[in-house]
Amino acid sequence: MSILVNKQTRLLVQGITGHEGSFHTGKMIAAGTEVVAGVTPGRGGEWVLEGKVPVFDSIKQAVEVAEVNTCVIFVPSSVAADAIAEAADAGIELIVCITEGIPVKDMIQTCAGLKKTRCRLIGPNCPGIISPGESLVGIIPAGIAIPGKIGIISRSGTLTYEILNSLKLEGLGVSTCVGIGGDSIKGADFVEILELFEDDPHTESVILVGEIGGADEENAAEMIMSKFSKPVYGFIAGLSAPAGKRMGHAGAIIEGGTGGAEEKVEALMQAGVKIAKNPGDIINLLIK
Repeated sequence: MSILVNKQTRLLVQGITGHEGSFHTGKMIAAGTEVVAGVTPGRGGEWVLEGKVPVFDSIKQAVEVAEVNTCVIFVPSSVAADAIAEAADAGIELIVCITEGIPVKDMIQTCAGLKKTRCRLIGPNCPGIISPGESLVGIIPAGIAIPGKIGIISRSGTLTYEILNSLKLEGLGVSTCVGIGGDSIKGADFVEILELFEDDPHTESVILVGEIGGADEENAAEMIMSKFSKPVYGFIAGLSAPAGKRMGHAGAIIEGGTGGAEEKVEALMQAGVKIAKNPGDIINLLIK
């Protein structure tokens, strides 16, 4: 079993005719995802990926014809917020935005609008979601993950790939891996995904990968302490990061004595999370 995506996922790709959209759509199809539509304004009526996927001019058209329930966004940052809003207006239940560099002001307005809907946003600036053997929505390489009972939530795409591959080498599989992205303004956070894993009977433990900046990890620690019943293993990137300097993600910045790695580690440990000193140590903690 998995959360968010599975064999019932019917995916629409925004920006399917662009280089990134086309390339990763092929990878998602190869991973077993049912890609039922693409959207590129002005290209409606075309078929792409060797005639496998129809292209529509608008999301509303695609939803009406192809019974879409999920979309993934590969469009430029200047129009990505509008793409998210269009998907929400069309009633799509799950929106995954891969695009990075979306202006903060645009995301503040977009996220405020999403609160009035039933849509769930993953990202932006994220690698997406994979439930091995079920569905891939995003850019996570399908070959580095196998099915299993470990859930993963991560702010870092690179560390996500490293941990998935390490798990696979040890014969350990994943129920679902969710890359929530590292931007300061985004959709789903650690708490929201932890709640889904708590209700998933086939997820037996969770790996949480955090980094400096913001209070997502501290909020997760409060939730884990109060109402999360499964073992959690964690890693926080950025222990050596200097205050006031952005490190990697737009949300990875320490300001005013908050958002530091040490504070996050302490909060999670107090909640009972077993913290690894480096990504490779997570495997040793799991095996123990």
